[in-house]
Amino acid sequence: MSKAAPAKKPAATAPPPGCSLDINDPQVQKAAIRIQASYRGHRSRKELRETGPPRVLEPLKDVVLIEGSAAKLTCRISAFPDPFIRWSKDGKELRDGPKYRYIFEDPDVVALVVRDGELADLGQYSINVTNPFGQCSDSARILVEVPAKIQKGPDNTKARKGTTVTLTAAIMGEPAPNVGWTKDGKDIEEDDRVYFEIGSTNTTLTIRRATPQDSGKYEVYVENSLGMDQSFARVDVA
Repeated sequence: MSKAAPAKKPAATAPPPGCSLDINDPQVQKAAIRIQASYRGHRSRKELRETGPPRVLEPLKDVVLIEGSAAKLTCRISAFPDPFIRWSKDGKELRDGPKYRYIFEDPDVVALVVRDGELADLGQYSINVTNPFGQCSDSARILVEVPAKIQKGPDNTKARKGTTVTLTAAIMGEPAPNVGWTKDGKDIEEDDRVYFEIGSTNTTLTIRRATPQDSGKYEVYVENSLGMDQSFARVDVA
């Protein structure tokens, strides 16, 4: 039985057009140098990660949250071994979930996303970073902006002559809105008998010793840099 003849190696084929590299090309050489430098930098950074307590490299910054949108707090830290991250608002821990999301973007970048912004999200937010060698923390504020709104307008009112009439509206807005009252389309000029007060969540118009001349259409309006709102009520004095 004779030995089989050794198989012939297939002839080398040329690479498709556009897939060849000329190592003598200056642009190819520059690209190779950049790749090598990038790898050496990555290796150096990895080797420099020494065990120790965590540190804040880039602190949190205050952010503005528009009602209905989302806000993101970002912090760059240095920690090895990997740390335990905890976020809190006004001293109360925040659980990772639909409202608050813990984000880990890079080995040293962590973030908190606050979704579905509302006025109640206003406050001081803190991050606490802990590993076996120690801990560090940082904090920043979320400032919430809400268009001026009248949540509940004043009620239509019937009153007897000489009694006191009060019209109250529930209001909101951040920045705090400007508030005004009108009667039959004209701004009310306040005195010791007719005046209005403005609180953080409501405004009240008071008419003392009411007369039939106080009957009419009253309007309350609120306005801030994000929007305005208004509401009407009818007052009848007899």
